[in-house]
Amino acid sequence: MIRYRRPKQDDAVIMHLIETELVPLSSMTPKQLDEIKKEMPKRLSQGVTLVASSCYEGDAIGFVHFMLHGDLLYIDMLAVAPAAKRKRWGILLMIQAERFAKSRGCKRSKLMVDTVNSSGLVFYSKLGYSTIRLHSSSQSYELEKFL
Repeated sequence: MIRYRRPKQDDAVIMHLIETELVPLSSMTPKQLDEIKKEMPKRLSQGVTLVASSCYEGDAIGFVHFMLHGDLLYIDMLAVAPAAKRKRWGILLMIQAERFAKSRGCKRSKLMVDTVNSSGLVFYSKLGYSTIRLHSSSQSYELEKFL
């Protein structure tokens, strides 16, 4: 099931997923990553975080964090635990984020994918996202989809 984030229950798992699933794909320096880690609680309090869980009271096995800017949905982070991958949790999280955004007037969605994250590029491509540019300074692709 997909539910809203419960900070006391979910944040430790979310932080672990960020550390183990997202940070290794990043081209940021250790100093930049330390700064981002410090800012993570504030970052999670801005926008919306949905959590994948096997049941309503269960622990998180994945999450998507996103923000709405006018008619734009910006997917900030998506991660799924290794044991839960290839079981459609990532797709379900993205569908729910896009539904949420469409219900609030969003017409398009954007996200960034690190250049080394080839499986992420394939995943988002299957969901209808197209690469619109390479940001060489951050070693990431910008992807977009019309909702």
